Amino acid sequence: MKKNFPLQAEGKHPDRVLEAVKHEIRKYFKRERNRAVPKGVDFWDFDCKVGLSADTAEVVRVSAVIEAVDVAAKSGASSVYVEILSKHGVRVLKAQDQGDAVAHFDDLNNA
Repeated sequence: MKKNFPLQAEGKHPDRVLEAVKHEIRKYFKRERNRAVPKGVDFWDFDCKVGLSADTAEVVRVSAVIEAVDVAAKSGASSVYVEILSKHGVRVLKAQDQGDAVAHFDDLNNA
């Protein structure tokens, strides 16, 4: 999704417009996460950018997209640009976790 959301609409309270924007973003995340995952992929990951325009958009984490939209709204901006691109995510086990799992498995076999 690459979209420029207006934060001010005639005849509507700015807080309601902001809530509608946040709802649409959350709905997009939910819809993308519910898609079938291809073979060899563990989950859907996202590349996110938020800014006042496409040129000034900065990379943010998924968990910070809504906060970034709030900051733009509080700054008095008339619109906010949000870019969310889904990508394949593969879980990577940390070396320490793998060692603990092997040690635990060995303990079970020896018991």
